[in-house]
Amino acid sequence: MLGRWQPWHDGHQSLFKRCILKTGQVIIQVRDVQGSSGGEGQEDNPFDWGSVCKNIEDGLIKDGFKRGVDYEIMLVPNIVNISYGRGVGYILEEEIFEEDIESISATKIRKKMREEGELT
Repeated sequence: MLGRWQPWHDGHQSLFKRCILKTGQVIIQVRDVQGSSGGEGQEDNPFDWGSVCKNIEDGLIKDGFKRGVDYEIMLVPNIVNISYGRGVGYILEEEIFEEDIESISATKIRKKMREEGELT
C-alpha cells in the first residue's frame, strides 16, 4: 500500500483489511512528503514520519493488527509516478468501496482537526 496517510483514516483501514485478506502480508509505504508537495492538489502534509507511523499503528491495533507481525511500515521517496515494464509477477489494482468508505476524505479530516485546534 502506497500513500501519504495524512492522516490514517477508516478508508485506509478498509483498504488494509482487503489487502491483508488477499495476500496475508502488507507493507505500508509512506511517501516522504514532509516539507514538500505530494503532487498536484497534495500540498497539505502536516504529519511527520513518526506521527504517520503512530496514526497507522493506533488505527490498525484497534482491529488486532500488529506491526512486525501482520504488516510493516516503510518510508519511501516522494513517489509521484509509477512506471513498469512487462509483467513480472505483480498486479496493480484499484480497490472500489461502498460510498460511505469512498466519501472519506483526509482533506476534510485535516480541516476539521484544524477547526478543533488539534492541528495547526
